[in-house]
Amino acid sequence: MNKTEQHIYFIGIGGYGMSAIAKVLLEMGYKVTGSDVAMSALAQKLQDQGADIHIGHAPEKVHGADLLVYSSAVSQDDVELVEARKLEIPVLHRSEMLARLLNERKGIAVAGAHGKTTTSSMIALVMEECEADPTYIIGGEIVNLGTNAKAGKSEYVVAEADESDGTFLQYHPAIAVVTNIEADHLENYDGDFANIKAAYVQFLSQLRSGGKAIINADDENIRELLPSIQGDTVTFGIDQPADYTASDIQPGDRKISFVMSYQGEKLGTVQLSVPGLHNVYNAMATLIACVETGLSFTAAAAAIVRFQGAKRRFQVIGESNDILIVDDYAHHPTEIEATLKAARATGKKIIAIFQPQRYSRTYFLLDEFSRAFGEADEVIITDIYAPAGEKQIEGVNSAALVDLIIKHSNDSARYVADKDDVVNELSSSMQPGDLIITMGAGDIWKVSKALAEQLTSTQTGH
Repeated sequence: MNKTEQHIYFIGIGGYGMSAIAKVLLEMGYKVTGSDVAMSALAQKLQDQGADIHIGHAPEKVHGADLLVYSSAVSQDDVELVEARKLEIPVLHRSEMLARLLNERKGIAVAGAHGKTTTSSMIALVMEECEADPTYIIGGEIVNLGTNAKAGKSEYVVAEADESDGTFLQYHPAIAVVTNIEADHLENYDGDFANIKAAYVQFLSQLRSGGKAIINADDENIRELLPSIQGDTVTFGIDQPADYTASDIQPGDRKISFVMSYQGEKLGTVQLSVPGLHNVYNAMATLIACVETGLSFTAAAAAIVRFQGAKRRFQVIGESNDILIVDDYAHHPTEIEATLKAARATGKKIIAIFQPQRYSRTYFLLDEFSRAFGEADEVIITDIYAPAGEKQIEGVNSAALVDLIIKHSNDSARYVADKDDVVNELSSSMQPGDLIITMGAGDIWKVSKALAEQLTSTQTGH
């Protein structure tokens, strides 16, 4: 960071990604100001820490700023952005600001279609627990730490590297983790999966000198790219030959354990307090990254058991009378399958409520979505949650998805358009032994929150 840039202004400061960067800069001693359309909980926390935040966009508010940061949600004709350019205040996209922070120190960048938030959260927590004092900037709140960002004193910066819009190509990390590669966000890659793969090769080939790429050998798309990757790679896997392997995997109710080995030598048993095979992969990537920073495997494995999850990642919202209510960010077919398998290990009856997000994603992955719900006992699909401005695609709707789910994976699927109707229906029908799980990247979490409140009020007799 250039110390002449003492005053940094953020447009859209209250979002996860923006607030995380703003918090770190505030803790590093910069003057942080910004705007948003509403005062979110994250924005309020920043204000409590000393940031000056106002609601609404006013051009005069950017006066005096040395640098302006904006997010993808901000339009190019935003009055504050226009004013900053008129005044020749340097302007950076959020990803460019993150790249500055990451590239100036030893970056640990976590990329992949799924598992970015959980894996980067795990790495941050393990390093914190082992007193390695990292800086971390994460797209979701770490439940244990109650925050998504911190300015640490060590040389390491832990962050998610987002492939969705190609911005991860700005990073030159010391350690790069790739959890998996899938054909998602094709609208940003000219509809061609080959372009996403090429972007990953570039990302993994621009490590700092002496850097390490930590990659999942069980992912066939990653294996295909291995010969093209320049630099030092470390592999992990369960089914395929790899440097680090997991065996003796024991799933349980909201937990899982496994034995981790390095080149055939057992390192020890790893206990996780989060469920699912996908978290075995996330934990392996985490432990390898932490060992690469100089932590001992034993210390890292002892710390990882304390990881309670990231917000909206198999997050328990309510539990009472043997009814469990969980919320999860799963919005892609692979994530849905993994989350439902983790739910299955609870031994409960699974009622899955899914809100598709984006017409484009639903269109590209319609067949995969239709095959993802086999582990659920009942499936409810609500209307598609589309960001402002996204155009509807003819024939792409939730009723059509339900018909395909019934045909391909679960004949107990039904369409309930409105979230309030889902709440009303389930609040009167949920029974002991049920696990109700909401899934999606939109606002479906409101259903689990409302049901948990019903559960609590029933329990207390109010």
